[in-house]
Amino acid sequence: MFGNYYIYDSVSPLADLLKSQLGFSDSNIGWLNAIYSFPNILMVLVGGIIIDRIGTRKSVLIFTFLITLGAFITAVSGELYIMATGRLVFGLGAESMIVAITTVIARWFKGKELSFAFGLNLTVARLGSFLALNSPTWGKSLYGYWQSPLWLTVGAGVFALLCALIYFAVDAYATKKYSLPKEGKQDKIEIKEIFKFGKSFWLITALCVTFYSAMFPFQTFAIKYFQEAHGTSREVGGNLSSILTLAAMFFTPLFGLLSDKIGKRAIFMMIGSLLIIPVYLMMTYKFGRPEVLTEGDFFNLTISFFDISASIPKYLILPMSMMGIAFSMIPAVMWPFVSLIVKSEKLGTAYGLMTMIQNIGLFGFNILIGFANDYSGASASNPGGYALGMWIFSSLGFFGVLFSFLLHKAEKASTVSS
Repeated sequence: MFGNYYIYDSVSPLADLLKSQLGFSDSNIGWLNAIYSFPNILMVLVGGIIIDRIGTRKSVLIFTFLITLGAFITAVSGELYIMATGRLVFGLGAESMIVAITTVIARWFKGKELSFAFGLNLTVARLGSFLALNSPTWGKSLYGYWQSPLWLTVGAGVFALLCALIYFAVDAYATKKYSLPKEGKQDKIEIKEIFKFGKSFWLITALCVTFYSAMFPFQTFAIKYFQEAHGTSREVGGNLSSILTLAAMFFTPLFGLLSDKIGKRAIFMMIGSLLIIPVYLMMTYKFGRPEVLTEGDFFNLTISFFDISASIPKYLILPMSMMGIAFSMIPAVMWPFVSLIVKSEKLGTAYGLMTMIQNIGLFGFNILIGFANDYSGASASNPGGYALGMWIFSSLGFFGVLFSFLLHKAEKASTVSS
């Protein structure tokens, strides 16, 4: 998961270099992440069925090989169509790999602090994102040329492949020695069974789409946005963008543990969705004081610890911190929730379907935001051009609140009837 997330977030720090050295537009850059999601409109559902059919060990190996191959193809050429092909191959493996690992965790930890286990998994994954987004600081010498940082992503893929091989051996050993739920024994898979998932599953899926569509397409352009709309350096833009992942690394396991103890999962997701609504507008209209944090400021030392001389606009800290809390809270509750309402033998299919619909949203919103930025002429000379995209992100928070509220009502009704 670490390698997977590092590769995914490698595009954002490169956005300005892709524009200046390769002549890419924001629409082109949006396509590099949108095309990642395109194959997953179907592939993750197929991947989920494959997981239910052949088991997680073989599935994780297959999908991890694909992410490594995709990272390599992306790095070899500056031609848009070659880089897009690499991102497509990476996408073929990445989301299905996440589905497989999610199924692994549900298999190993169901009934044993499941949400906490999911949270720890996301902590390691987000560390990959955190390092990728901060790579302009700790790997500053690489950012003189667009291609150099991408070779690091190939190394991250190789690392992920080694981890997959270790997991294969550990799981094979544990299956023989300990009592684990069986998997990979589903002989006949009926596609029509997909439509038999209950109302709660579909509401969680709808929330998943709105939440991730508000987060990941923003991350695609975040560093470039901070540079052009708020006058930061690439390094500070990476620091700010990584606040999301830094928060998720620490707080996702804690929110998972809390939800294991007290339940109320729909309420957690409602609170997280509420936090999303104002944050983009706070950044757009510079809510708060315009002063910057300097190297003498303790908070700056903690956030920008790779480059203590960096200066961060204070008004960006609060909204990014609020996003970080939402980014920790919702995934910590949402993914394990599915394993509580879907039968174990159908989990791969359920997670695959959920991720498939999520990727429809990611595909569409990466393209939409890139188009909105180009249409509005978003640039360093026209920072107000980013406002249209930010209003689109903010509106997704309203839908998140709606879906989580309906989920709360559905779960409450289900509890009363049972």
